[in-house]
Amino acid sequence: MNIFEALRISHDTQRALANQLLETQGDSPQRASLFKELKRELAAHAAAEERFFYVPLITHDTTQEPSRHGIAEHHEMDKLVEQLEETELSSPGWLAIAKALHHKVFHHLEDEEKSVFQLAGKVLTEAEKLSLAKDYEGEFVSQRIKD
Repeated sequence: MNIFEALRISHDTQRALANQLLETQGDSPQRASLFKELKRELAAHAAAEERFFYVPLITHDTTQEPSRHGIAEHHEMDKLVEQLEETELSSPGWLAIAKALHHKVFHHLEDEEKSVFQLAGKVLTEAEKLSLAKDYEGEFVSQRIKD
């Protein structure tokens, strides 16, 4: 498995959880559980992706700016997650923030898959793509366990 395939697995999970979260209502166990799971997925993915995808790409001229942009979007998602944590699950404002997070997640993943992956494919060697996937997966698992 290469780094792009490894990242897509988490991307698919993030999309599914974000979609399911918007279908929940009020202060329900389902909403709380899905939010906790999405939060964990986003945090583990961002930590591993920054270390084993974006940092190696920052050293290349063609992928430096997209990498910085991707990291900045991780921080924007972190802020939305923090806002959700500070808002009552039953509040109408909670759903509005969840929709903003959903939009940001989908935008970020589309940017990566449609643009950054293509650029990265040109600057990373095949060996790097395989090695980064292994390192990413190890870090992702360790971040998931930490939480």
